Amino acid sequence: MDHTAHTGQEQHEHAHGQHEQAHGQHQGHGPAATWSTAVQATLHCLTGCAVGEVLGMVLGTAFGWGNLPTTLLAVVLAFFFGYSFTLRGVLRAGVDFRTAFRVALAADTLSIAVMELIDNGVILVWPSAMDATLAEPLFWISLAASLVLAFVVTTPVNKWTIGRGKGHAVVHRYHA
Repeated sequence: MDHTAHTGQEQHEHAHGQHEQAHGQHQGHGPAATWSTAVQATLHCLTGCAVGEVLGMVLGTAFGWGNLPTTLLAVVLAFFFGYSFTLRGVLRAGVDFRTAFRVALAADTLSIAVMELIDNGVILVWPSAMDATLAEPLFWISLAASLVLAFVVTTPVNKWTIGRGKGHAVVHRYHA
């Protein structure tokens, strides 16, 4: 009798393992949703956002633009560089451009959007940060602080999306 019950338990565990394996295949064999993976994904996103933000602010300031057009340029460039970094890596895996572009959109859109919302929100509410020039420490301090806060807020978002086989988990399907 014990043997039959044990065999039934083993059958249940085997079936459960097969279900988990099938579910894992459905998710596309993405990386585990660890904090380390989320941090790496967020650092990747932060790199593109920071390049775009700084370049946009520098260009807008150099052109003598006001706050709104400068901020819009910075946001557009943050998305551009964020997508470009992912696109470059996926194209290196031998994927065609259309597929690589879709992967970049799927991997980065939410992450970049959250990062930009937090980053620009901090700058907007920081007293005098919007009016600081490139030569003023306030410009660089507020930008650095806003990017750090954006990183802190975006990391759990990336962990959540990776855990569901979305976001940067999509990119990992194309890594060797």
